[in-house]
Amino acid sequence: MDKDKIIIALDVNTIKEEQRLLDILSPHVNIFKIGMELFYSCGAKAVELVKKYDREVFLDLKFHDIPNTVKNASKAAAKLGVFMFNVHASGGSDMMKAALEGAEEESEKMGIGKPKILGVTVLTSIESSQDQVLNLARSAKESGIDGVVASAQEAKAIRKKLGEDFLIVTPGIRPKDTEKQDQKRTATPQEALQAGADYIIIGRPVTKAKDPKKVLEAMK
Repeated sequence: MDKDKIIIALDVNTIKEEQRLLDILSPHVNIFKIGMELFYSCGAKAVELVKKYDREVFLDLKFHDIPNTVKNASKAAAKLGVFMFNVHASGGSDMMKAALEGAEEESEKMGIGKPKILGVTVLTSIESSQDQVLNLARSAKESGIDGVVASAQEAKAIRKKLGEDFLIVTPGIRPKDTEKQDQKRTATPQEALQAGADYIIIGRPVTKAKDPKKVLEAMK
């Protein structure tokens, strides 16, 4: 499996623990996801640390607010130099368009590439209908953002309906025969990629393992 397709979720709450995982995994993965737990605990330092390892950041804060607030939050995300960030697609077209405007404006001002913007369809910890996910994905594409976060179960339909140039990032990735924990809609890396995912997010099965590198290599 191409290491550029793997995103490791840094679901920890200290810089020390983040650094431990980066020491182990950064030689094998190019993108790391920073979510609410780490970002709210450590702030921009968490992003800066990943960049010190010359790796990319997926900022997973799931913006969902009025369009003007999301526009300004998106400017802040772009200013951090992240590779991608997300918003809730259920926030509506105006909100997603505002996120795009904010990211474009800040990136142009700084002379850097615009981060990829993803619409979160339905969390993989929740049961969902394929129609619901497809409608949210369609709204995301029509709003002009780059892609969606969706489970492997919906990736195939999204790819078929919305084309090859629309990014699909799939969480809930587990090795075969592993407990689902709090996830409802899971898949193995191979299942997700075969379904059409561009990137897969792997978290606790690797980061909570006694030997994260060994588990990651086995999943490849």
